[in-house]
Amino acid sequence: MAEAHQAVGFRPSLTSDGGEAELSAPVLQEIYVSGLRSWKRHLSRFWNDFLTGVFPASPLSWLFLFSAIQLAWFLQLDPSLGLMEKIKELLPDWGGQHHRLRGVLAAALFASCLWGALILTLHIALRLLLSYHGWLLEPHGAMSSPTKTWLALVRIFSGRHPMLFSYQRSLPRQPVPSVQDTVRKYLESVRPVLSDEDFDWTAGLAQEFLKLQASLLQWYLRLKSWWASNYVSDWWEEFVYLRSRNSLMVNSNYYMMDFLYVTPTPVQAARAGNAVHALLLYRHRLNRQEILPTLLMGMRPLCSAQYEKIFNTTRIPGIQKDHIRHLRDSRHVAVFHRGRFFRVGTHSQSGLLSPRALEQQFQRILDDPSPACPHEEHLAALTAAPRDMWAQVRRSLKTRAGDALEAVEGAAFFVSLDSEPAGLAREDPAASLDAYAHALLAGRGHDRWFDKSFSLMVFSNGKLGLSVEHSWADCPISGHMWEFTLATECFHLGYSADGHCKGHPDPSLPHPQRLHWDLPDKIHLSISLALRGAKTLSGNIDCHVFPFSHFGKSFIKRCHLSSDSFIQMALQLAHFRDRGQFCLTYESTMTRLFLEGRTETVRSCTREACNFVRAMEDREKTDPQCLALFRVAVDKHQALLKAAMSGQGVDRHLFALYIVSQFLHLQSPFLDQVHSEQWQLATSQIPVQQVHLFDVHNYPDYVSSGGGFGPADDHGYGVSYIFMGDDTITFHISSKKSSTKTDSHRLGQHIEDALLDVASLFQEGQRLKRGCRGLGQDDSGHSQPPWHEDSQAAYGEAHV
Repeated sequence: MAEAHQAVGFRPSLTSDGGEAELSAPVLQEIYVSGLRSWKRHLSRFWNDFLTGVFPASPLSWLFLFSAIQLAWFLQLDPSLGLMEKIKELLPDWGGQHHRLRGVLAAALFASCLWGALILTLHIALRLLLSYHGWLLEPHGAMSSPTKTWLALVRIFSGRHPMLFSYQRSLPRQPVPSVQDTVRKYLESVRPVLSDEDFDWTAGLAQEFLKLQASLLQWYLRLKSWWASNYVSDWWEEFVYLRSRNSLMVNSNYYMMDFLYVTPTPVQAARAGNAVHALLLYRHRLNRQEILPTLLMGMRPLCSAQYEKIFNTTRIPGIQKDHIRHLRDSRHVAVFHRGRFFRVGTHSQSGLLSPRALEQQFQRILDDPSPACPHEEHLAALTAAPRDMWAQVRRSLKTRAGDALEAVEGAAFFVSLDSEPAGLAREDPAASLDAYAHALLAGRGHDRWFDKSFSLMVFSNGKLGLSVEHSWADCPISGHMWEFTLATECFHLGYSADGHCKGHPDPSLPHPQRLHWDLPDKIHLSISLALRGAKTLSGNIDCHVFPFSHFGKSFIKRCHLSSDSFIQMALQLAHFRDRGQFCLTYESTMTRLFLEGRTETVRSCTREACNFVRAMEDREKTDPQCLALFRVAVDKHQALLKAAMSGQGVDRHLFALYIVSQFLHLQSPFLDQVHSEQWQLATSQIPVQQVHLFDVHNYPDYVSSGGGFGPADDHGYGVSYIFMGDDTITFHISSKKSSTKTDSHRLGQHIEDALLDVASLFQEGQRLKRGCRGLGQDDSGHSQPPWHEDSQAAYGEAHV
């Protein structure tokens, strides 16, 4: 979600000395190291790889094959065609009494070889099948005969009851696109936002690049694609995230919200107890690989590699580069409340603590009257500081307060028990939602440990939220976990009539351990500087959240359109009305169709989109003319989205070419121009991946309201959206108050108007527009979130 800011700001720091002949050594070494990292990941999870490596077979299938061979041998049949006799001859002779044992060993060896050959054949066949992307490029709702045949074959070779990592060995590697195609697509994408003179200059740079440097850089990328698991993902993680020296707060992290209209209990400790228990249940299922792999169309598996680092993970700051530290297990969480840090154990000798026991521990922290030590209250502001500064301070901190630091960094995750309420409020719905988003994105600058893979926020009125560090994985992974957490703590664990967790407290549990920090004087100034910077950054963010309830996914489907493309075109219209010009637009999509794939950029501001926007602003254009242009723009966006998902995008390829050029010290004005671009509109859709966990028809308010991220540019917007059920779309908008060109509330109003205007192009949408104009606005014209009276009966209830 927040990757656009990081993608713009990255600057690789590569140094090398020597003549031209030696310049290729660093890139070859880096490609070699990338391959080693891939193999180390495979070796580190040997047992899981064994269980999933034999998929779609199973260890029991070997026993079945061995028994069948033994039975055939007993019936004096030789299914090996003489191979078992040759194997027996190669085995040591232990005497006549062991002749039968040699036969059994020969049968076992033959069964193992045959079993391995069959598994290898299945893997190769499945990998070849999964390399087919023709299904993705077909029109929505249409399916050709080759795709039907492909689906049938995938069903046959996919096996039954897959585990989370079952398909990893069968996933194809991300292809390296043709450099000529990438450059052509790039020039096509920038044409709408450049003047004729600027475009001609850029096209000249592109032709020079293709002539002089492209073939050499492409050769290195192809070499890496053959050796490493993915030709771009590890460099993306390193150079875009881990080498970034900016603050993580706002620039890199993103947030996820609770239910919008419903709070299952107002008891803060109870909500924390159930949520932490649900998260640890998810971790238990993750460790046992009981989470089902994500399948597109119910058939095409996505890469699951990013799930490995959800828990027990911390981003450790370094002077030039951070690194991700992941522990195999952690049996405690770190808790922050009123400036104090605590270590709360999550397990007893009998296993995971019950929700009621966890609630008891959190309540003990809330009731603890001890004050924070000097500077302890603002210590976490260091994790919001520039990374080089935090890395230097952390060295001193590790020497003087190593145990406390290890308790935080080694925790399963971080929990913040906030002293203020949050969420939708009846008195001022719009302002309360905006404040809620701001609290999740930045907080007060010193009450989140931004280095942790994620931090759980529990507000005083029982509202929840999540702040996620971006380097270890992308939004769909944390979103999957968050959906499970909300559904489990609310529907399965539940609450008693008085709002507490079900069950009984355990008085024998030891109290949470208060962490003590021995802070030297030289750290005090660093904390003060970090706090000042965090407050400045936090105070500069303008957040706006509003649920658009006039129509949703069901209406768009009735128009036979892609819901994402519909929103993207409406965003182009809204942004043009807001700024009076077109700009490069960053939409994130996934490349998890490939092994260790992460994301790709869809450049949504196309020539077709601009033609549609101009037509909408031209009063002489009729609705049928605008609708025709709208459909053309939607089709173009769908083509770009599918190309990006199938590994034929523009930006990741250009990024990898740029990294290789930096290793080789080859100056490319074209690549420099590409990576100096500013994304003034960064967008992302929050997917709802586990619809079966929520009953959106009977309980439409029990759905996560999505999340958001900071703007990618100082004069730009960050916009995310989620389809809540069938009839609501929630938007999260961010910008910087210091910019005179942006206003999150103004853009929100433009988005609402644009959605209604686009809907009015359709006959059913005309009725919607007439019925919706003037509703849901305050005196200033800003949109107000609807207050559901029937939903609010449950808002303050203590149980579901």
